[in-house]
Order: sequence, then C-alpha cells, then structure tokens
Amino acid sequence: MRTIQTYRDFFLLAIVSLILLSSAPTEAREAPIAYPVPKTVSSELQALISPTPLVKHWNAHPKNAAEWRELVNKVAASAGPRIAAFREQLAVQSTPGSLGGVPIYTLRPKAVAQAHQDRVLLHIHGGGYVFYPGDTGTEEGIFMAALGKIVVVSVDYRMPPDHPYPAALDDVLAVYRALLKRYPPERIGVFGSSTGGGLTLALVLRAKAEGLPLPAAIAPGSPWSDLDKVGDSYFTHAGQDNVLVTYDGWLGDAARLYANGHDLRDPYLSPVYGDVTGFPPVFLTSGTRDLFLSNTVRMHLKLRAAGVPAELMVFEGMSHVHYLADPAVPEVRQLFAELTGFFDRNMRWGQYTSLQQISSLFRIAGGEYTVCACLDKHTLMEEGFASELWSKSGALLNRQ
Repeated sequence: MRTIQTYRDFFLLAIVSLILLSSAPTEAREAPIAYPVPKTVSSELQALISPTPLVKHWNAHPKNAAEWRELVNKVAASAGPRIAAFREQLAVQSTPGSLGGVPIYTLRPKAVAQAHQDRVLLHIHGGGYVFYPGDTGTEEGIFMAALGKIVVVSVDYRMPPDHPYPAALDDVLAVYRALLKRYPPERIGVFGSSTGGGLTLALVLRAKAEGLPLPAAIAPGSPWSDLDKVGDSYFTHAGQDNVLVTYDGWLGDAARLYANGHDLRDPYLSPVYGDVTGFPPVFLTSGTRDLFLSNTVRMHLKLRAAGVPAELMVFEGMSHVHYLADPAVPEVRQLFAELTGFFDRNMRWGQYTSLQQISSLFRIAGGEYTVCACLDKHTLMEEGFASELWSKSGALLNRQ
C-alpha cells in the first residue's frame, strides 16, 4: 500500500507542477536572451544592435481601419524629415509623377554613371503592405540612386486598409508594363526590401504568367516571401531582431489585413510557394538577427533548386533591413556597391548569355554589323564575346 501511496503522491506532484508551469507568465518564458553585440562589425553597425526595439510600434494591434490609418499616418509623419534629410545629404532629386496610372517618384542622382545612361531600376518599397505611403517609401530608392549612380523609379502602390490584395501587385505590374514601353527588358532591374522584396518576386511570377518579358535581374532584400508564420527564424529570432521583433505584433496583423481572406500561401502573396523556373538572376540580402532570415534562405534554396543564378549575402549582426539605417554605415555602402555590381553585370547582356545568343543580335550588312544598344566594344572585349566580329567590322552601330 505504501508503494501505491508513493506513486499517487508522485503523480499528484507532477500534475501540480504542470499546472504551475502552464500558469507562469508567457513573457517570463519567452524573454529573449541578451546576446552580446558582435565586435566583428563596424562601430556604426554596433550602435544599431541592441535588445531594445528600435521601432516603437512593433507590438501595435490596430482594431479597425481608422486605427490602422492613424498608425500609418503617425509612422509616415515620423519618417518624412528623415527621408528629406537623406535626399539632401545624398544629392538625389525626387520628382513625383505617374506611370501606368500609378503614382511614382523618379529618383535621379547628381550624376548618372555613363554605363547607366540607358538603364533604369524599379524600386518597390517595404513597410508590411501598410506603411510608408508617398515619398516616405523612397528611402531605399534614394540610397540606390545615389550610391549606384543610376535613375530609380519608386512605386507608390496602394495599400490597406482601403486597398488590400491584389492592389499593390496590380500597381507594381502596371508600372513595370509602362517601363517596358520605354526600355528593353535587359535594361530594367527590380529591387526592394521586406514587403518590397516579396512584391519583387511576386512581380516576376505575375509577369511570367502573363507572358511579359522579364527584367534583366532582381534584388529582393530580406523578402517577405512567406506571409504565414512558417520558417525557423520566425521563432529563433523573435526578440533578437530589434526592428520587426516578432511576427505576433503588428506584422502578423498586417499580413492578414493585406491578404483579405486569401490563402496566405498563394504564391502572389507568398512567392516561396511559386514556380520560379526561368527567373532572371537574383541577389538576396539578410542578416544573422533578421526575423526574415528563413524567408530569405528558403527563397534562395528554392531559386537554386530551379537552376536560377541566385546570390545570397548575409550580414553579421544585422536585424531586419538594418542596411537601410544610414548610408554612413560601412556595411550599407558595401551592400549598395554589391548591388550596383550585380545589376551592372546582368544588365549588360540581359537574357543573352552565350556567343550564339549574342551573335544572333548582329546583322551583317555591307561589311558592318548592327548591334543593340546594350553592347559596346569595352564590354565585348572584357567578356571575351564576339571579339572577332568587332575586329572584322571595325565599327558598331547602335540599333535605332
């Protein structure tokens, strides 16, 4: 009987322990570990790394459309002076306009590089599909225009609560269609971070489905490639990322607000579930503390498995899009130098990657060759393509 009593007491003690554990405050169990600031990054980046959230509204939960609008306006008012300061500091001219019936901002650096005279980059801003309307969404585009010395067109797409899915994607596609009337696809690149990264990927999926020519290259930074809470870093990096902090704050609410009842795994919402075969070259960026690190890694692996040329750059210590903090941060300049080189390499030839394909652009006529505007003698010689064609013709004439 003592043995039975002992087992009964032990069982009761176990039940009580489980009850006590389950009733303990969730915050106590989920308190993030305060990891030390890495000494392997620049002092400027070290100053951005802390367990304290940099974004005050990370845990906001607007209950209705009016509260969403209030929060969006508050964030935009705070971002406005910062954007204006960056424009002045980096000498970028921002001109509002319209393309394809959609509001845009054309961002022009003080001097456009000679190689970029007939190229354009389409920028899609981030903000969880809800934040940064108007010119408050141009920050990343300003950085790219100034540091890449290239003209950037930034899309001011429609957003919830008034315009849920598919309004944002429709607007981005409309602007891309309009750009195709002005530039050949091999002269167009597309980039954006976070939501902008997800929309960059979704744009290519949509363009491919509609039979449009694809851009020469794309650079989705820390893309929101899965709107659902799926992926390791949504859990392991919660509380470590000091920008997004957690999916369970405003972020998850914004995903559901934008999706508006659609399946979060629809590829146009979560491109990681889409068919990426035939994508142009891709450059992905993330950080070791980024809540979207898994979004980025999963997308990279999917692209590689489909045979798409895909590069991945992960910065030490960075939380979500820390690389948009300040152009004075060395890592920020490093990234935009990498992006400039990536677009430069892939916008030279666009879809033409072999001697046979490039030679098909040439037309022999009276001992001379006509070649499309994307080719020049320096590029031909540097890449080792068709040098014999140059030596025979003695001249290259731009195709009109």
